[in-house]
Amino acid sequence: MSFELPRLNYSYDALEPFIDKETMEIHHSKHHQAYTDNFNKAITDFPEVQEMELTEIFKNLNSLNIPEATKTAIRNNGGGYINHKIYWDSLAPQKEENTDLAREIIKNFSSLEEFKKQFSEIALKQFGSGWAWLVRTPEDKLKIYSLPNQDSPYTIGDTPIFNLDVWEHAYYLKYQNRRAEYTENWWNVLKFF
Repeated sequence: MSFELPRLNYSYDALEPFIDKETMEIHHSKHHQAYTDNFNKAITDFPEVQEMELTEIFKNLNSLNIPEATKTAIRNNGGGYINHKIYWDSLAPQKEENTDLAREIIKNFSSLEEFKKQFSEIALKQFGSGWAWLVRTPEDKLKIYSLPNQDSPYTIGDTPIFNLDVWEHAYYLKYQNRRAEYTENWWNVLKFF
C-alpha cells in the first residue's frame, strides 16, 4: 500500500485571514506532498511496513526489523506525513463544537483559557522546528507537550488529539518571525472550540 496526499476538507483560502491561501497551498501541495513521496520511497522495499496501518507503523517504529536508516526516513518523512494529516484534520473555517473534549480539557487544565495559555506557551517555547501537541496518554490523561522535527507522539505511546505546526513553513509567508501572532490566530481556525 502506498500513502496519498490527503485531501483537505476545505479550500486553500478557507482559513483566511488567519492562515493565508498562499501558505496553505505551498504547505499542503509542496511540503506535505514531499513528505508523502519520500515516505512512500522509504517503505518501498518493506512490504511488511506497507501492509501496516499508518498509526501502527509509528507505534511500532522502534521495534521494526528494518535498517536504522529506514527507521530514520520513516520518522522524518512518515512523521511529516502523519503530523500534517493530523494538523489539516484539526483545522476548519467554522467551529465544530466538541463539548466532550472541552469538558475534559476543563477537568484537566481548570479552564479553556488556562489550557490555551499553556498550549500556546509550549508552542512558543519549542526551539526551532517542531510541533505542539494535545495528546491522550496510555493512562487516559490529557497532556500538552512539544516534539522536535517530525517526531510523533505515537512513537512514545501517546495518542494525538490535535497539534500546531510550528515549523516556519507553516507561517513564515504571512507572519515572518512572529510565531506568537501565528499561534494566537491559529486558535481561530482550530475546529474543536
